[in-house]
Amino acid sequence: MICGSQKKSYLKSQNLKIFGQGKLNGRVKISGAKNSSLVLLAASLLTNEKIILDNVPRLTDIENMGNILKNLGVDLVFKKNRLEIDSKNISIKELPYELVNGLRASFFCIGALLSKFGEAKVPLPGGCKIGLRPIDEHINGLKALGAEILIEEGIVKAKIKGNKNKLCGTHIKLKCPSVGATETLIMAASLAEGRTIIENAAREPEIQDLCQMLNKMGAKIYDSGKEKIFIDGVNKLNGCIHKVIPDRIEAGTFLIAAAATSSSIKISPVIPNHLEAVTHKLQESGCLIKIKGNSIQIKGKEIKGVDVETAPFPGFPTDLQAPFTALMTIADGNSKITETIFENRMNHIHLLKKMGANIKLNKNVAYIKGVKTIKGMDLAGSDLRSSAALIIAGMIAKGSSKIYGLEHLDRGYENFESKLKMLGIKITRVFDKKNLMYKEIKIDSESEDIQKFNAA
Repeated sequence: MICGSQKKSYLKSQNLKIFGQGKLNGRVKISGAKNSSLVLLAASLLTNEKIILDNVPRLTDIENMGNILKNLGVDLVFKKNRLEIDSKNISIKELPYELVNGLRASFFCIGALLSKFGEAKVPLPGGCKIGLRPIDEHINGLKALGAEILIEEGIVKAKIKGNKNKLCGTHIKLKCPSVGATETLIMAASLAEGRTIIENAAREPEIQDLCQMLNKMGAKIYDSGKEKIFIDGVNKLNGCIHKVIPDRIEAGTFLIAAAATSSSIKISPVIPNHLEAVTHKLQESGCLIKIKGNSIQIKGKEIKGVDVETAPFPGFPTDLQAPFTALMTIADGNSKITETIFENRMNHIHLLKKMGANIKLNKNVAYIKGVKTIKGMDLAGSDLRSSAALIIAGMIAKGSSKIYGLEHLDRGYENFESKLKMLGIKITRVFDKKNLMYKEIKIDSESEDIQKFNAA
């Protein structure tokens, strides 16, 4: 197992070589949800008993979160996609900057550590550079629960006020339905004294999954998935066995890939109502969608341009905006893609334009006029979802593409190229250390029809 900066450096020296204009056919097994698994790992800190998580994806983000927990003294055993977590020997200390800086979800540990131990020291979070994603809502909510917060030299230092040993339940109204803040405050309130009400709470499926696991552990949480969540604090939480929900973003990515290549595939297991905003847009664009039980079948046809605006759940997910933009590049007619969640989530636009897409960008709104074909190129994704978008573009394109930025891709997609290969796409992971300097790609192309582009 390669760890830390070595793994990141190693992944920067790899690319996915894709032969374009392929077709997908077959069935895809959808992995467990990355974003759910990460917060469930943080929630495991709330108990001294063993937590067993099933359906955990093998991803670099999960490994990094595991390393953060190990640093605190947590014992972790990964067996295939089952993770056994034992926090009985945990010791409170400052989380290491080098681990937290690369993973925003690690900041969610602050709620669990503060509520259980009365104090926590966590560096300010990192992750994909897609926007500010401030932690104000986390901090203000924890203060309302009775915490003193001090931020010094990039470290958030939290402790329970006065001589109290427990946080106190309160009424918190979030200014925006932040997923991370909702999760942090749910964990903090689970062991607080009295009732906490979180108003304008995020409603994402990953939050519902967190609440379901916490309730198995003995928490008293009501109305998760609604705008107002009620938490009655308990004295202790127990261990449990919990199965992570399927990854709706991975599922949506495969559905979009099938639509983009006019292919027919079936994906499972999924929870169809987690994907309604996506399947509705795909149907509007001309795809045939059939839902049966925990599976979705899609048949891609000629794609029509449709408008999309990202929104908190149950709206269209921001994490699928970039892949859907790639689909719209070859749609018949015009489309408008509006990003409302993150201010820097349009990094893929200039790369798609290099491939021949006709896109005009005005701040966070992309106006797209569909073209018949785009051309293969050698490009680097700058974040997790833009990397997925470029891979979809490479599958659509005429000619070959090399997609770099796999240190981003492997954060959120388990065995992505293996699954695509099983569906019939000609795609290969290539170790290309000689020709890659990060932040500047030097291309030694094998074919004259591959375009060259230096990408940040």
